Amino acid sequence: MNKIHPFFILAASLMLLMGCSEAESSEDGRPDVVVTTTFIYDMVQVISEDTDAFDTSLVIPAGEDPHIYQPKASDLKLILEADTLIYQGLNFEGRMVDVLDEGVSVTKNFSKDKLMFEGEGEADPHFWFDIDLYKSATNTVYETLAEAYPEHRDTFLRNRDAYFEELDALDAYVGDRIEEIPPSSRLVITPHDAFGYLASNYDLEVHAPQGISTDSEVSNSTIEETANLIMSRDIKAIFVETTTNPDQMKRLQEIIDSRRGAVEVVGSEGEALLSDSLAQEGDSGDTYISMFRHNIDTITEHLK
Repeated sequence: MNKIHPFFILAASLMLLMGCSEAESSEDGRPDVVVTTTFIYDMVQVISEDTDAFDTSLVIPAGEDPHIYQPKASDLKLILEADTLIYQGLNFEGRMVDVLDEGVSVTKNFSKDKLMFEGEGEADPHFWFDIDLYKSATNTVYETLAEAYPEHRDTFLRNRDAYFEELDALDAYVGDRIEEIPPSSRLVITPHDAFGYLASNYDLEVHAPQGISTDSEVSNSTIEETANLIMSRDIKAIFVETTTNPDQMKRLQEIIDSRRGAVEVVGSEGEALLSDSLAQEGDSGDTYISMFRHNIDTITEHLK
């Protein structure tokens, strides 16, 4: 017999409690735009700057891993009562995809040939490390907000265009920094495979013991293969991510130490890479642009 997912039980219970009532706006009377991830939250903040068209609510808090985030009853209530719901898609919000169908996915206009895939399987959802794809997603946010709040369309458009110029400057900055790393050292080792788009666009290699989702197991043989790769390429540093367990990287370091090698685990004092979430508000990396610069600066300084 098929098991019923606990989230469906939660959803059914809340829907019964809410009945057929219409969605309520936020306490200050403005509509509520609900977004699932920090990346979309940042897009909405950028596009809606200098307006008071709506309030914005975030479902998955900064620092949490969307792949494995277990939604709460309050999250579902927020989603069901949203005036506008915007989510990532590509199965990124792995444990809540069944309640997002009524929203708008920022990846809905992506061309399949622009996406990366894990073998013959699912698409890699970490598109934000491809700035052109991030622009496309941001444009979908602009279109969604302009349709829902047309009186602010001109401001939204002006903000989008100015932001695209900032993203073009970011693209140039990233390319210049990568050039500082010798070609033979451009191998980025991380816990899970979140940086494929970055590698594809900026002449890097990436390798991770875990696949594109953190909701998967890591075998001993994969750890051994990764250690062998680090030794054979004489890689100086491997990188922890803020939303993953650092134990994999420490284990790799121990294996390499036992073979009389040496590798630095980069992840202390704010140096961990930001992959699946932006930083907490007020911390370095709490916007898309500052996140990207943080990652590139950290990678470059430790591999060059």
